Amino acid sequence: MCLEVLLLLSLMLAVAKIMGYIFERLGQPAVLGQIFGGLLLGLFIETNPVISEFANLGVLLLLFIAGLESELEEFKKVGKRSVIVAVFGVVVAFLFGFLVALPFTSFERAIIYGALMTPTSVSITVKVLMEMRKLNTIEGTTILAAAVVDDILGIIVLTFAISIARRVSIEYLKVMEVLVSVSALIFFFLYFGPRLAETFFRRLRIIDLPEVETAFAIVFLVLFSYLAEHLNLASILGAYLVGLAIGQTSQKKVILDHVNILGYSLFIPVFFVEVGMKMKAHHLLHVSSFAILYTLMAIVSKIVGCGIGAKLSGFNWRSSLKIGVGMIPRMGVELAMLSIAISAGVMDLASLTVIVVMVFVTTLITPPLLKVVYMKT
Repeated sequence: MCLEVLLLLSLMLAVAKIMGYIFERLGQPAVLGQIFGGLLLGLFIETNPVISEFANLGVLLLLFIAGLESELEEFKKVGKRSVIVAVFGVVVAFLFGFLVALPFTSFERAIIYGALMTPTSVSITVKVLMEMRKLNTIEGTTILAAAVVDDILGIIVLTFAISIARRVSIEYLKVMEVLVSVSALIFFFLYFGPRLAETFFRRLRIIDLPEVETAFAIVFLVLFSYLAEHLNLASILGAYLVGLAIGQTSQKKVILDHVNILGYSLFIPVFFVEVGMKMKAHHLLHVSSFAILYTLMAIVSKIVGCGIGAKLSGFNWRSSLKIGVGMIPRMGVELAMLSIAISAGVMDLASLTVIVVMVFVTTLITPPLLKVVYMKT
């Protein structure tokens, strides 16, 4: 079993690098090639829980690196703008999702479909912006910050939606717990994280061992990702925030260089190939008109909602379009939310195909769209 996992891991790495290279030669982002390679691989081979754990660490490392590369002052500058972008994106996405689902299902389930359209999976966008060296722009930072707010709002909307669908009283206490938890976590990292990280890594120099700074950076990455998950928040929120804090220290370059090698030589390529492997092509052979309309609205809703939010917060139309396109992808959060809704008894397995199709299309369409909107500048 162990040998089979290692062989699959080797195959996935080879596919990631070869397909990434081919797609770059074709003028497309490497990440799209990795996902497409995973899709082809998934026709013949199934992923497994061990590979999934490697992939999970890959997405955490990706967001950790994004945090390391971000400037804290820029993050603070876009705070209000990102909230406006996220709020408009969530409201418009919820309305579009609810209205397009209503003719096909019950009122209660239409509300759940609205909630499932709200979050954004920023990992695809982050990788593409990194490749284009646009992550640390005002638009890139806004997308990152808005995606953090976006997922939090999505979880809150789902809490309300499930309560309505079950025809029970809304659990305001749970909503307040989420708001307090995320506020405390973000406040801690923005205002105390960098200072504490600098002090810790300075004192760490007494340990004369190779790669000790990188090792403890990964310790903190895993620790705070777990903490975020324990607080019913997305683990990628913890990964990004701890990277943001460490990225303001004097050890930033050393840690970033070494984590880049660790991440891009193994874990991050495995993550994107596994994304493709999970997107089974046979889902596309059984697509209903509802799934097509729902997916189309998922794309349009983020461009319109986040784009309007960006425009109202002071961006020009071109930058607003970049932000809207950057907020299109859906992936892990939506599937996790669907799992919660199914467990709560308000959705059934038939909805899985609709959500998988949305995830599939929004994941594949975002990299080329981002390249087009950024090439126009």
